[in-house]
Amino acid sequence: MAARITVDETYCKGCKLCIEVCPKDILALDETKLTPKGYRPATCTDPEACIVCGQCAVICPDVAIMVEEV
Repeated sequence: MAARITVDETYCKGCKLCIEVCPKDILALDETKLTPKGYRPATCTDPEACIVCGQCAVICPDVAIMVEEV
């Protein structure tokens, strides 16, 4: 099973809540880019390892994450 994790960089403020809650430890802040507001956005480092639990999307206070099974 694989997933497509989409982070809307317009809303992501790099709070790291999604990173802390991920049971597979596959989320991280993208150190190579900044959002329009100047934050490091969250990114999925290994979509193949995602179990599509959706915890990252649920905990996101800015509703910036969407998880889809592919």
